[in-house]
Formats: sequence, structure tokens, C-alpha cells
Amino acid sequence: MIVRYLEERVGTDFDVAASTWNSRRLLLKDDGVGFSLHDTIIKAGTETPIWYKHHVEAVYCIEGQGEVELVETGEKHAIRPGMLYVLNGHEKHLLRGATDMRMICVFSPPCTGQEVHDEEGAYAAPQS
Repeated sequence: MIVRYLEERVGTDFDVAASTWNSRRLLLKDDGVGFSLHDTIIKAGTETPIWYKHHVEAVYCIEGQGEVELVETGEKHAIRPGMLYVLNGHEKHLLRGATDMRMICVFSPPCTGQEVHDEEGAYAAPQS
């Protein structure tokens, strides 16, 4: 059994920040459960280009407002508490925070912990 508390991760190596987001990594590859789970803050007034070409990501909003736009089609979806989206087709997308948004993100395959987006908006390919 794994038990963790968010406050134990904040301000440690498991708390990874970028200019538009802050991701507190709660479960990672080394935990051996087959996915990773992150508690992420998307900053108000930001836009983040993302393309998880090596991962499937599920995102559940628990606080805040914003939108996700699929780059290829221009399709937009409002984000608000209780909204879930899954990037099961490795879609390139734009994530916009109208307010600070708190999102729970699940990645498969799991992240290792220190990933940040590269110039394409992707995380590096997982290593075996």
C-alpha cells in the first residue's frame, strides 16, 4: 500500500515548476503501479502548447476555469470543475487557464518525475 500527502511533496524534487504550470508528482514509474498521478496547477492567463506523443494523459479538473483546444481541428472545450478529458490519440493541444486551475493528471506509461515539456510540448520517450 502506498500512502502520500500532497503537503509532503510540495517544495521537494517531486514539485516540478514551469512558467505556465506547477506539477506535484504523487505517483511515479518507480512506484510500480503502471501509471503516474500528478496534482497540477495551471496558472491563470497562460497558454501551454502540449503534445504527449509518448503518453496517454487523462485530466480531471477540480478547481478553476479554462479551455483545451485541439490544434489540428480547432475544437475547443471549456474546462471547469468536474470536467474530464483524455488525450488518447496523442493530440496536440493548447491548454489555457482563465483562472488558476487545479488538475489531476494521470499518465500512461508513467512519468519518472522530472519531466518538463520539450520544444514540441512533449515529455521524452519513456526508457525501459
